[in-house]
Amino acid sequence: MKISVLGAATTKFGELWSRSPRDLVMEAVNEALDDSKEISLQDIEAVYVGNMLSGTLGGQDHLGAFFAEELGLHVPAMKVEGACASGGLAIHAGVTAVSSGIYENVLVVGIEKMTDFKPEEVAEALMGAGSDPERDAGASFPSLYALMARVHMEKYGTTEEDMAAVAVKNHYHASLNSHAQFTFPVTMEKVMESPVVSSPLKLLDCSPISDGAAAVILSSKIKKTGRNIFIVGSAVATDSLGLAERDDLTTIYAAKEAARKAYKMSGVGPNEIDVAEVHDCFTIAEIIAMEDLGFFGKGEAARAVRLGQTRLGGRPVINTSGGLKACGHPVGATGVKQVVEIYRQLKGIAGKKQVKGAKLGLTHNVGGSGATAVVNILKG
Repeated sequence: MKISVLGAATTKFGELWSRSPRDLVMEAVNEALDDSKEISLQDIEAVYVGNMLSGTLGGQDHLGAFFAEELGLHVPAMKVEGACASGGLAIHAGVTAVSSGIYENVLVVGIEKMTDFKPEEVAEALMGAGSDPERDAGASFPSLYALMARVHMEKYGTTEEDMAAVAVKNHYHASLNSHAQFTFPVTMEKVMESPVVSSPLKLLDCSPISDGAAAVILSSKIKKTGRNIFIVGSAVATDSLGLAERDDLTTIYAAKEAARKAYKMSGVGPNEIDVAEVHDCFTIAEIIAMEDLGFFGKGEAARAVRLGQTRLGGRPVINTSGGLKACGHPVGATGVKQVVEIYRQLKGIAGKKQVKGAKLGLTHNVGGSGATAVVNILKG
């Protein structure tokens, strides 16, 4: 399977109070079309919109028709929802549609507008991705990932400083990304001294509430000029909604299974990946992701971060965009943004954060505390 990425773009992520979802999507789509250089809006045969919270926070669930109308299209259009993996699922839906032969060109959009609402409203809405017992207990995603962090610390000796190193690295990468929400570096001391949200996770261990959009054009065509970038593997897996039903809190089974399928589909292994965008909603999540994806053995990822192996100049480089932690996390847009970032890396147009010689890239998008996971593999 080879699906061409004809064009890709993302808006700036952040607290975009003066921008509407319409504005953000139109910006991302127009830039993706400009990037493709070989396709127009009229060539689009289907639209997939990755979004989680439009109904809960915005009162509008009919996003396929909503954005098709905005774009002036009368084509099949649908919202794709999988909690914080909605963007990755929308990419997977687009890949499936093109590879089936039903459509030649599809548009995938990820969008979320979160900062117009109170933090407690957003937190409650996000827990729609949790289990009933977790909600009944008053749990939030920081507290659930804090539980995962505690078990990882006990089992593998992971420290709070190890997790802080993830934030330091991702803020450094984001300082090279003009589209990131936080374009400034942070020190280890600043992370360690930030307020505790849910021990051991501190404020600077957590991704922010964000607004933003991203767009990708997928096609069975290949570009006539320039470097072609292909999605060569795309897989999804699921697990229990709640943590209590899982055998091991130091791994996300759905991510391991999606990665296994994507590696098999693409014919590559984890040791061949040059650059990856992983779902670091919390710093512990990046450490777990690197182990689940096979980049490092169990209990080895934290040390790799501390040694700088996943920073620009190392291999594999993780979260050149700044990740969810520093680039921002508009939940429906994140999985699409990840593909945009890897696409730009493989084309060699990632600017100051370019990974030299990058040929293979991976995206890892997780919904909830791991009930859904999507892994996409791209090749230049």
